[in-house]
Amino acid sequence: MVTGKKSFLGLSRNVRNLGWVSLFNDISSEMIYPLLPLFLTQVLGAGVVFVGLIEGIAESVSSFLKLLSGWFSDRFQKRRAIIFFGYSLASLTRPFMGLATSAYHVLFLRFFDRVGKGVRASPRDALLSQSSLENERGKAFGFQRAMDHAGAMTGPLLTSFLMATLTQDLRVIFILAAIPAGLCLWIFYRGVSDVKGNQPSSVPAFKLHLKSWDRKFKSFLLIITLFTLGNSSDAFLLLRAKDLGIDVVSIPILWFLFHLSKSIFSVPGGTLSDRIGRKRVMIIAWIIYGLVYLGFAFASRVYHIWFLFSIYGIFYGLSEGTERAWVADLVEESRRGTAYGAYHFFIGMAALPASLVMGFLWKAIGVRWAFSFGAAMALIAALLAMILMRDRPRFKGSFQERG
Repeated sequence: MVTGKKSFLGLSRNVRNLGWVSLFNDISSEMIYPLLPLFLTQVLGAGVVFVGLIEGIAESVSSFLKLLSGWFSDRFQKRRAIIFFGYSLASLTRPFMGLATSAYHVLFLRFFDRVGKGVRASPRDALLSQSSLENERGKAFGFQRAMDHAGAMTGPLLTSFLMATLTQDLRVIFILAAIPAGLCLWIFYRGVSDVKGNQPSSVPAFKLHLKSWDRKFKSFLLIITLFTLGNSSDAFLLLRAKDLGIDVVSIPILWFLFHLSKSIFSVPGGTLSDRIGRKRVMIIAWIIYGLVYLGFAFASRVYHIWFLFSIYGIFYGLSEGTERAWVADLVEESRRGTAYGAYHFFIGMAALPASLVMGFLWKAIGVRWAFSFGAAMALIAALLAMILMRDRPRFKGSFQERG
């Protein structure tokens, strides 16, 4: 039963406010992290290897915690408190980057920032699924991703404005990032509530094996993992752009265009999955990804890169919200936190070897083969989805929101 008032795109209060939370959280985050490698290497004197170490440790910890926090939120059915703690931990640690005097301080702070992300991600996705009707989940997740990408665009623009008009001191910029972080916490505290759902009779003990899951959900995780093995870091796309003649000054503009495309297509992509089914939309998305990566493999002109980045944003718009809505379709409501944890965990574990494989292929046999491998993995994922998955959801979750 729907009890929460709806407005703007027909979204519930929880969904709208979680979108705004994502917006301000990403503004705060993106005011800092595009500048962090520069801060580490030029201000604190760290080497490139140490920068990679920081990111590797941070993302690995985040992936594991997404699995654990999702299970924990299922067990106690108190997702709001866990999500708030995760956002608070990240928001409180980021401004302290401006006070760091060694690279180890940044490692410590970055670690706790990613702990915050790992704690909040899976319970947040579960709460989003509970806060939307079954036939509107794609739109709800698409809205959250659109707001997230809007924050990712706004943060760097705000930083550029501050550096042009106020100060070029990176420490001051980092401290000012506390302002949007504070707005993120205020909106969450005032505007997000737990949703009373179906109480589980019992939640299985925390284990890493998948024996207790439905076959369709295990097939979904297999397909997502295989695709991710070919979905290397987008940093390789920027290197390809630079090789083909995109100058350093134009790179931020190209990145802005990419995030703009993702933001524009996120809500339509999620909504489309509500109408024609998750499988169909994901197959389209993976085909687009494969074609884009083939485009990067054989691109030879600067305008090819601008066009490909624009189309690449459509892939994200179609896939991000749809994938998260698909998880909710495949798993009963009382176990969705754990399911989202598994989803994030498998993606996180496949992401590191994906980039290592990409780098190895690029160096050993050439850039065309490296990008063609990514294209092939996407097309394999689309083929497996046709064979193993169905559109029709197995479980129907309830929606009930207070306030």
